[in-house]
Amino acid sequence: MRDELRVNGVSDAVIDDAVLILSELLSNSCRHGRPLGQAEVGDGDVRAAWRVDPTGRLTVEVTDGGGPTRPVPATPSVTARGGRGLNIITALAQDWGVRDSAAGEVTVWVEVTDGHRREDFATRVAVPGLDFADPFDDLGELG
Repeated sequence: MRDELRVNGVSDAVIDDAVLILSELLSNSCRHGRPLGQAEVGDGDVRAAWRVDPTGRLTVEVTDGGGPTRPVPATPSVTARGGRGLNIITALAQDWGVRDSAAGEVTVWVEVTDGHRREDFATRVAVPGLDFADPFDDLGELG
C-alpha cells in the first residue's frame, strides 16, 4: 500500500494515516465480520481496496460478509483492551461510513485527505486520566 500510494503522489502523512486506518479496518473485519464467500468450502476472504481520485482524496475500503452488529464507534472503559479503532478512524478521516450490498457484503469506507487530522487527535484516542509526565517531573528535585 505504501509504495503504491507514494508512486501516486500521496503525502507521507496521509500514507501513514491510511496504513493505520487499513490496519484498524482489517482488525475489525476479522474480529466482528464474517468472511466473504463460502467459508465451509475454503472460501472466506476479506477484501481491501484503496484508490486516489483526481482531487487527491484517498478512499480506503474493507469488505466482509457482515456481522451481528453495525460498525459504530464505542466508548470503551479505561481498562478495555479494544474498542478504540473507529474512534481512531474518526479522528484521522475526513469522512467514513458503511455500505451494504444486495449480496450481504458490508463495506466500511474511509476518506483521507492531507491536513485533515483533527487537532485533538491525541485526546480523542488516548486513555483518559493517565499522565505519565507528572510523576517524573519531580525526580529532578530529589538530587
